Amino acid sequence: MTESGLVSGMKQSISALSLVVPDYDQAIAFYVQKMGFDLIEDTKLSETKRWVTVAPKGSNGTKLLLAKADGPEQETAIGMQAGGRVFLFLQTDDFERDFERYKEIGVKFLEEPRHEPYGSVVVFQDPFGNKWDLIEPK
Repeated sequence: MTESGLVSGMKQSISALSLVVPDYDQAIAFYVQKMGFDLIEDTKLSETKRWVTVAPKGSNGTKLLLAKADGPEQETAIGMQAGGRVFLFLQTDDFERDFERYKEIGVKFLEEPRHEPYGSVVVFQDPFGNKWDLIEPK
């Protein structure tokens, strides 16, 4: 143990973020078929639940766990998990390529691209109301 109470040599990472969606197949259609994400896993857990994870092409980090809303309380969270702020940040190695491709397939952009001191960025919204930054760091 170190002074901070952490175990020396300890390594952790966030493997997935839960994203509440109205329907598994709708979410897969958007993220995999439209955005080009990889479908990592789709396992049936019960008659109503599945374990569905997706990740951007070429990603070896955090995945999205597509979690179907279970009841009215969870349904109100769809698209508002960050209280109306940008919730997810999709980093790219080619901002112009991805911006143009997403425009062509009808992704809803909420602003024009900006070139900030930290990189190129634009806010878009998925069909469920979640705000995303598409960002290429400098």
